[in-house]
Amino acid sequence: MNQLGYLLAQEQSSSGAAAFQFVLLAAVPLALYFLMIRPQRRKMREAAKMQAALSVGDEVITASGIYGFITAIEDDLFWIEVDEDVQLRVVKSQVHGRVSAPATADSQDDAQAESDES
Repeated sequence: MNQLGYLLAQEQSSSGAAAFQFVLLAAVPLALYFLMIRPQRRKMREAAKMQAALSVGDEVITASGIYGFITAIEDDLFWIEVDEDVQLRVVKSQVHGRVSAPATADSQDDAQAESDES
């Protein structure tokens, strides 16, 4: 009889530990979502938005480190001029970022005036 009481007491105390293990097991995928998956999706959305905003004349850098100016845009391709009369056809997803925004006429006039003064 004493052994039966001991087994019942042991089962009751282990049920709390089992519930904690279940909660911990459910918390791991939730933590992975908030720490890994969600930030990666946000980064992908920002990259897609940046690639959609690129236009002809923008200076860009590719994922492989090649700098150039966009000369034409096709469906999922950019034509990038890396040197005089040298153009590369690059997949949009491989454009890492914009180096500088296209210069406007006012900023070109200001830069020309500053260089004339010196």
